[in-house]
Amino acid sequence: MATTTLLCYPKPIFEQNHSTPTLHKPKIPQKTRHLTRKVSSRRLIWNQETVVGLVGSGLVLALVDPALASELPPLLLGSSLQLSEPANALSLPTWAIHVSSVVEWITAMALVWQYGEKSGFESWKGLSWGMVPLLGGAFCACTWHFFYNSESLEVLVALQAALTVIGNATMCFAAFRICNLSDKRSQKL
Repeated sequence: MATTTLLCYPKPIFEQNHSTPTLHKPKIPQKTRHLTRKVSSRRLIWNQETVVGLVGSGLVLALVDPALASELPPLLLGSSLQLSEPANALSLPTWAIHVSSVVEWITAMALVWQYGEKSGFESWKGLSWGMVPLLGGAFCACTWHFFYNSESLEVLVALQAALTVIGNATMCFAAFRICNLSDKRSQKL
């Protein structure tokens, strides 16, 4: 229900004031300017009901023991579907950390690549390539957790460890290349 409300909520309207320049700007009292800024920024960024609903739902789900979560009323969970998960299932906050870490890593890779392109320092692209094995390790961990740490998928744990070692080595090599090329450029100046 809260997800549907969030997805169906209209996007904020960004108004632009296209006025012709005048010689005299009307004086707006300081108090009115402050209130206008406060109201418009609140309207553009937050919807109080949505924020309260999300924070409240997050607190309830984070504080309730996973075994008791199936006993919560269906209205609170937003569905009448009763789920039973094993005791080793990850909690919602833990999943949020896993997924956000992967998204942050992908974003960092893209930003490093863009920096390499725009600055002309091609060695930075090598750092982005050096980050790929660590991303593979993160996908291994998320996949293993998604299937409730199944014993049949324990090969993913070993693969994650190998990719972590390889990724650390490739990033170290890429950082060494960046350092060497930076030293050479500074000596030319």
